[in-house]
Amino acid sequence: MVNREVLATIRATLEEQADAERGAGAQAYMKSSIPSLGVRVPEVRRLTKAAAAAHPFESPEQLRATVLELWRDAKVREERYAAIDLTGVKMAAKDLAMLPVYEEIIRTGAWWDFVDGVSDRICALLQAHRPAMTEVLLGWSRDEDLWIRRASITVQLKAKAHTDRRLLRNVIEANLADREFFIRKAIGWALREFGKSDPEWVRTFVAEHGEHLSPLSRREALRNLPSDDGA
Repeated sequence: MVNREVLATIRATLEEQADAERGAGAQAYMKSSIPSLGVRVPEVRRLTKAAAAAHPFESPEQLRATVLELWRDAKVREERYAAIDLTGVKMAAKDLAMLPVYEEIIRTGAWWDFVDGVSDRICALLQAHRPAMTEVLLGWSRDEDLWIRRASITVQLKAKAHTDRRLLRNVIEANLADREFFIRKAIGWALREFGKSDPEWVRTFVAEHGEHLSPLSRREALRNLPSDDGA
């Protein structure tokens, strides 16, 4: 079931591109117990895309199995990045069966780079399966796992005009009392990004929630908004 050619190609190419000095710095920066090879993220993405093109997946089931094996057996951080990059294969874009894969990545990865790495993928599922995914994300917004809650907030970062305002409001309001930095940062980030499409909605949301919105979230939300006088 697993695409062994893809796995072998990715692992071999990553090893060829390794930079020990950069890897040590990357591991320290990410505060990671998992070693890093020092391969830059764009290069991981490029070589992963090339491996998938050279050895195409036969089915969505094979894709899921390959992603999970690469993720679970990863010995270096770049292998986990590559697992996430494999989910960019076209056949996965609107496949609701990918959701448990993304959830496992979030729960077991438990760090911002992995969580944010699957945000676009989950957003695509939301656009394709809005009723089902809305229910899922509302549940996630109240999950005990802070990274699952962060994902519920950041999932619409690039949705722009397709942003579900009610969903965005609900997932943020469910987490306003949370003192965790990564949640407060996510709230501000989500509001800042949507402010590019609907600044008045964001300005109104911030005003309505007053002191319930943390200073960090408020500062991030309003940072790039135009002033009321249009300046």
